[in-house]
Amino acid sequence: MAQSVAVAVGDIGDKLVSSLAKKVEALKVGPGMDKQSEMGPLVTKEHLAKVKGYVDIGKKEGAKLVVDGRDFKLQGYENGYYIGGCLFDHVTKDMRIYKEEIFGPVLSVVRAKDFNEALNLVNDHEFGNGVSIFTRDGDSGRTFSNKAKIGMVGINIPIPVPVAFHSFGGWKRSLFGDQHMHGPEGVRFYTKLKTITSRWPSGLRSDPEFVMPTMK
Repeated sequence: MAQSVAVAVGDIGDKLVSSLAKKVEALKVGPGMDKQSEMGPLVTKEHLAKVKGYVDIGKKEGAKLVVDGRDFKLQGYENGYYIGGCLFDHVTKDMRIYKEEIFGPVLSVVRAKDFNEALNLVNDHEFGNGVSIFTRDGDSGRTFSNKAKIGMVGINIPIPVPVAFHSFGGWKRSLFGDQHMHGPEGVRFYTKLKTITSRWPSGLRSDPEFVMPTMK
């Protein structure tokens, strides 16, 4: 799972983009079997073209392409489906690169003036899979986790569901069917629930009771 949009709140935008640009430019793209690789090839030629197409769309829509990885070439793998990291700044909520998940090494930075504007961006989106907040303010973290209309929420962690036995799945258009995919929710899809409530009197000759014990 990878975050595809970063929302910079307040005046942190310039500093954040500058730091991210260095990270994106240093991203090590290489073969999947290379342990030093941080990003492998895309799955098909068609998907590579699709991801590059999204970068083209972002530029046409007016977003600032800070780092452009479309011309990345890897010696010895010239015919591989590789693309370098790409970073957009000044992305707005009406752009396709914000509305649609790209499924490639492309990060879009949206700027929000305050916490409430950032929260509204999250809640107004048609998808609601996962989201994370990075903050030193406990009240902001608690408020965000309570009010975010998202199926998986992380506080100061990049992946909002870090272990497999947590249910994995979102809200809104990010949930298909009635149940989530992993964890106990995934098992319930294939089971019939049976509830059994028992009470064993102290002896076989005890008279039956027809009220709950808490009603005595």
